[in-house]
Amino acid sequence: MSEIRAAAESDLEEIWRVQSACPEAATWNAAQYLAHDCKVALVANRVVGFVVARRTAPDELEILNLAVEPPYRRRGVARGLIRCLLDDFRGTAFLEVRQSNVAARKLYHSLGFEAVGIRPDYYRAPVESAIVMKFHSC
Repeated sequence: MSEIRAAAESDLEEIWRVQSACPEAATWNAAQYLAHDCKVALVANRVVGFVVARRTAPDELEILNLAVEPPYRRRGVARGLIRCLLDDFRGTAFLEVRQSNVAARKLYHSLGFEAVGIRPDYYRAPVESAIVMKFHSC
């Protein structure tokens, strides 16, 4: 099991490393994540995953990026990161996911997200459509 905590500036190099190891994740400047709600998952005091989200309204959240190092996938790390964001959240959360990322889509669906739209040619390298998913909590 992993420990989850708020990201700190000292985590940026590790966040970048995780992001770089995940070609299906969006590639952002990791320093920008600290302006939002960024959580890291640690195993043996080492960052193995992260999630970053921003509030777009008082009752609306957008998950911007989620990445878990390949050796730590299918161990509950991504699920734990998303639950950490959503457990105390009341409102609607949105995210986009590559159409080809079936594993992520299944994970999001199992957490209560549902597909609500498609954004054609949303991603680059390679060009691919995004599935827009929505979660609503009362």
